[in-house]
Amino acid sequence: MSSASGSYILPVELSKSYRLLNHGPTVLVSARHAGESNAMAAAWACALDYTPAKLTVVIDKATKTRQLMEQSGMFVIQVPTRAQARLVHHVGTRSALKEPGKIESAGVEWFEQAGFDVPLVAGCSAWMVCRLVPEPHNQAAYDLFIGEIVGAWADSRVFRDGHWLFEDAPDELRSLHYIAGGHFYAIGDAVTVDVASATAKA
Repeated sequence: MSSASGSYILPVELSKSYRLLNHGPTVLVSARHAGESNAMAAAWACALDYTPAKLTVVIDKATKTRQLMEQSGMFVIQVPTRAQARLVHHVGTRSALKEPGKIESAGVEWFEQAGFDVPLVAGCSAWMVCRLVPEPHNQAAYDLFIGEIVGAWADSRVFRDGHWLFEDAPDELRSLHYIAGGHFYAIGDAVTVDVASATAKA
C-alpha cells in the first residue's frame, strides 16, 4: 500500500466496529497460514456483538481461505470499495484451489498492521482482524463462522468518529452490495431521521 493511502487509515474503537458492517456490504475475507495468504469475497457477513465485538460470516467448505482460517485461527473481514468491483468479483468467483495464481491475477495487494500476522487487502475502506471463535457444529453444518474482532481500522475519508460518511466521500470509496451474476449496487444517498423529534412523538 502506498504511504498516501496508508496515511488515511485510522483505528476504530472495537465497541463501535460493528458499525463497519451495519449497512450490509459485500466483504473480502482474507487469511494466512504457514506463509500462504488468500482472499475471497463473501456476501453474508453480519455484526454479532458489542463487547467483546464479534461478527459472523458464511464461508463455503470448498474454499482455500476457509482452510487457512481454520488452520491459523485468524482472519480479516474488510469492506471493499466501488473502485475494487472487478477485484471483488474476480476473487469471489475463482478458487485458489483450482487457480493458484488468482490473487496475483486479481491484482490484490497486501499490507499488515503492527502486532497482527494477517494479510489485509489494500484499497478497502475498513478492516477487521478477527480471532476465530471455534463452533465446530455451526462451521460443519452451516458454514457459519464467528470471529472476535481484535483490531479494526477504517479509511478516515469515508469513516470517522464511529460513522460512515459516504455522502461526502468520493464515489469510488462507496461500499459494494452484491446481487448476482456480476451485478453490484454501490451504497446510495443518506437518509437521516430527526431522532429527538421521533422520540418525543413516540
